[in-house]
Amino acid sequence: MLRRQALAALLIDTIPAKVAAVEALDPNAPIDTAAVLTPQGIIPGREARPVLVPPSEVPRRSLHTAEGRAALLHAIAHIEFNAIDLALDIVWRFPNLPEDFYRDWLRIAREEAYHFTLVNDHLRTLGYTYGDFPAHRGLWDMAEKTADDVLARLALVPRAMEARGLDVNRGIHDKLVQAGETAAGPILDIILRDEIGHVAAGNRWYRHVCQQRGLAPLAAEADLAARYGAPRQRGPFNLEARQAAGFDATELAALAAR
Repeated sequence: MLRRQALAALLIDTIPAKVAAVEALDPNAPIDTAAVLTPQGIIPGREARPVLVPPSEVPRRSLHTAEGRAALLHAIAHIEFNAIDLALDIVWRFPNLPEDFYRDWLRIAREEAYHFTLVNDHLRTLGYTYGDFPAHRGLWDMAEKTADDVLARLALVPRAMEARGLDVNRGIHDKLVQAGETAAGPILDIILRDEIGHVAAGNRWYRHVCQQRGLAPLAAEADLAARYGAPRQRGPFNLEARQAAGFDATELAALAAR
């Protein structure tokens, strides 16, 4: 059963084995949409490295140094690895959704594993690997906060925190390339292309659940952000990428007004 497979992959605590398990997930496996699953282990499975610290304690390094460029690439790898866990978690955690919901997030988990592998393989060419720098728990902290409600998860992870990646991708791309890290440019282009689709899935399923509950999406999101203590979204926003990811004119106008 696909949801059980996703939970098993989430519990794996070694990086190569988790990536391999995600790549091996069968997108055509049957789905027990109604099953209420109980994890037998710590979620998510993690290695001891990278060391996780509060965001304010992640050292800032200059992109004028090889170590600084590697640290930025490591931060991207960390985001992508967390995104694998987030996609696996939403598959097993929330029952009674349409089969296409679970298949969408399985596809996303596989694409996030591909992104992670691209970044980590490039990081190795610089003499580093994932785990060599400290990282923070920001994305997973929000996953834990929203573990009780799929609507909150969709509003505050893909539509808010992951959509922020659409806003900052181009700036990071340009800084790395200008600093001489030209091979990172095509990798970030692939990530931006795929992440537009990931955020679009978040938008689509968020609106689906809002419709089921008789909620207005924009008002519900503001309420959820306040209730769960989500960081305030700040510009500049990549309105073109957000439009491609399914944000409607009202949502884009609200962002532009900030």
